[in-house]
Amino acid sequence: MTAVVSAAERTRLGRGFRTLWAATAFSGLADGVGRTAVPLIATTLTTDPLLISLVTALAFVPWLLFGLPAGMIVDRYDRRLVLASANTLRCAVALGLAVLAVAHSLTIMSLLAGVLLFGFGETLYDNATNAALAGVVTRPQLDRANGWIQTAQITIDNFVAVPVGGVLFGVALALPLWVGSAGYLIPIGLALLLPIAAARPRHDADEGRHVGPSRVSAREALRYVWHQRYLRAMILFTSITGSAFAFAQAANILLFLDTHRVRPAAIGFVTAAIGAGALVGSLLASSLVRRLGRGPVMLAANLLAGAGLLATGLAPNLPAALLAYATAAFAISLWNVPWGALRQQIVPQRLFGRVLGISRTLTWGLFPIATVLGGLAARADLRLPFVIGGAVALATSAVAARLIVVGTRDAGADARDETADEAPVASL
Repeated sequence: MTAVVSAAERTRLGRGFRTLWAATAFSGLADGVGRTAVPLIATTLTTDPLLISLVTALAFVPWLLFGLPAGMIVDRYDRRLVLASANTLRCAVALGLAVLAVAHSLTIMSLLAGVLLFGFGETLYDNATNAALAGVVTRPQLDRANGWIQTAQITIDNFVAVPVGGVLFGVALALPLWVGSAGYLIPIGLALLLPIAAARPRHDADEGRHVGPSRVSAREALRYVWHQRYLRAMILFTSITGSAFAFAQAANILLFLDTHRVRPAAIGFVTAAIGAGALVGSLLASSLVRRLGRGPVMLAANLLAGAGLLATGLAPNLPAALLAYATAAFAISLWNVPWGALRQQIVPQRLFGRVLGISRTLTWGLFPIATVLGGLAARADLRLPFVIGGAVALATSAVAARLIVVGTRDAGADARDETADEAPVASL
């Protein structure tokens, strides 16, 4: 039987989306090199699992301190300029760390400070990317667009940047920092080439009125979230499960280096193997949402992610650990695509930056605490964070099953009814 393809699916996502996608891909290249290099550099400065966990934890602290202000900036100013400015900051941070490394002045404290500053840039870039995406594609295209964005991030990050970052680190400690800083230059230019539709919401379709920068306020967004029962409950759910994931992965690099005896120069290839699972999840997500419904896919993804993390902690050898971790990565990607599209569908565009900032503050803002606690648990046993985090994620998902399936359907965000007969089109 031939599948029916809707007009929305036949329509290419457009030049504006392709520009945003390319900017995301090049940013992912720079991110991946740095994300591999910084923890490895940290292991040359300290062997304390707690301090190494702080490298991951501090990357999320800006979401706790700056999540809502970042959302206000995204809703108030031209999102193209926000994207360019955020990458300029990250470029400067990577360049500064490279100079310190060459001068043999790099310490664990300066590395942690760099991670913190980098995180502030990431809050702006991530928020602006999500907000701009809804301006360059239509509502029916959101799942497909989010899938392409995540595919770019995973592919470039894990299969290009991360292995290269590990090899560059093996050549010279500062080399991946130099390459990472240069990698941000292209997405800075691409951000400025985005169409005006990506800049800032000029008209709110839900209320039918013009919304100017002067009307941006935090109180309006907080009031909106407070009165949206389903959205509030989902934010609470993601804060718990996300913290469980952060707890589990607090000292993951040490698990592979110390427990499974992976050489530092090869850690990027281990990460790439795990990224393969994430890539498959991002590629299948929009198709599974169309066929099974958004709620069922999100529930299955969370259950599978918890089981994968638990199995990683219990794995007896490297192949088993990689398979389990790849399964968890697959499931997390499977969740990220429909959850991202869901927010873009139900939140008014004029509020999106601030609402996303609130959501990330209440979810990602807890990650540093969870990561530090995971680092403390890793001091006792490097497998323990995976076991505890996976078990918590499984239990929380089981309790929230009705919210995820029925609540998502009642909120009008289940794409199955709109596109059940649509077939995916693999084109930009």
